[in-house]
Amino acid sequence: MLRSGSDDVVAGQKPLSTIRPIRVDSARWGWLLAGAGSVGALLAALLDPGAARAAASQDWPPFVLVAGLLLIGLVAHDDGLFATAGSAVARAAPTDGALFSGAVVLVAAVTAVLNLDTSVAFLTPVLYHARRSRDDRDEHLLYSCLLLSNAASLLLPGSNLTNLIVIGHLHLSGQRFAARTALAWVAAVIVTAGVVAVSAHRVRQPGTGLPSTPAPTETPVVGLGLAGVLAAVVLVLVLRSPALPVAGAGALVTAAHLVRRREGGRRALEVVGLPVLVGLLGTAIALGTLGRAWSGPGQMLGHLDAWATAGVAAGTSVLVNNLPAASLLAARVPHHPFALLVGLDVGPNLFVTGSLSWILWLRAAHTVGARPSVARTTRLGLVATPLAMAAALAALQLTRGA
Repeated sequence: MLRSGSDDVVAGQKPLSTIRPIRVDSARWGWLLAGAGSVGALLAALLDPGAARAAASQDWPPFVLVAGLLLIGLVAHDDGLFATAGSAVARAAPTDGALFSGAVVLVAAVTAVLNLDTSVAFLTPVLYHARRSRDDRDEHLLYSCLLLSNAASLLLPGSNLTNLIVIGHLHLSGQRFAARTALAWVAAVIVTAGVVAVSAHRVRQPGTGLPSTPAPTETPVVGLGLAGVLAAVVLVLVLRSPALPVAGAGALVTAAHLVRRREGGRRALEVVGLPVLVGLLGTAIALGTLGRAWSGPGQMLGHLDAWATAGVAAGTSVLVNNLPAASLLAARVPHHPFALLVGLDVGPNLFVTGSLSWILWLRAAHTVGARPSVARTTRLGLVATPLAMAAALAALQLTRGA
């Protein structure tokens, strides 16, 4: 793992070895969300048991999958895999442009394999310190972690919970899903990265640097974290329904990890953020029940082309969060499922209400003393999102995947 002494740390900064996973469920709003979601799911079950059962059957796998991925991410984080990768990227990059390019590849890869929520929770601190070690106050790497995590969540079913909700009707394996979305994924990532890079070039000014932080000495740990990551990759790619196997793998490596470190399970529960997941699941079930009982959303989407479908999905995500939006809009078989995913995955970059990843990102940044501007992030999102969505939709048309 990364180890750095007190002499290696700029005043006010935390060494990478002290970065703690984000306490997703520590805020009161998490419990309020859990209560509201549970009430919504209960009402749905009472009013229309059949529709609620169908909605729950469609919605539970994504939440189980993300719990397993977050547990694997916790072990990989403690083993130093993420921090080692970030340090290696910073050291290997001869220029700021090379550092940014390496960060883009790192975020896109972790998002695709381990889910966008895992990416923002564990890579945000790494990229923040990588940027500061380059003697620059500009935090464009911090903003890129969020925006790229959302944009890069198109590639695999497990990359974003909404993917699993929408493709529940299609019964696609991870390989077939990736074949349909790969070109759109590349387009969304490149366009989003381009917007952030241009913005960083315009706002960067000479003489704004900090004393550089010496690179810490690292000892990579090859063990449970790497095993969990590799298991997640194989399971997501091979299985049509990887939720329970991935959750089992996450529970197994986490249990072994806690036994090895002689720790209790409280920290793992904090990382999973059970109240938030329960609240979002309950809300998704409630809206999924509504979508089955009321034909309005399905009929509306049936009259829209792929471009309009993506726009509606993006707007609905901002209004109610992309997970409940996916449950509502995919309650019935969508006419343009992959266009719908473009809106649900990339669209949340428009505003903080769009996805859970925003909240995880802000908390991860605050953990290391960063104070990213929601206003600046929104401005970047307002430019990057329509351009990235247009590029992804054009790519889908080329591959006939809309």
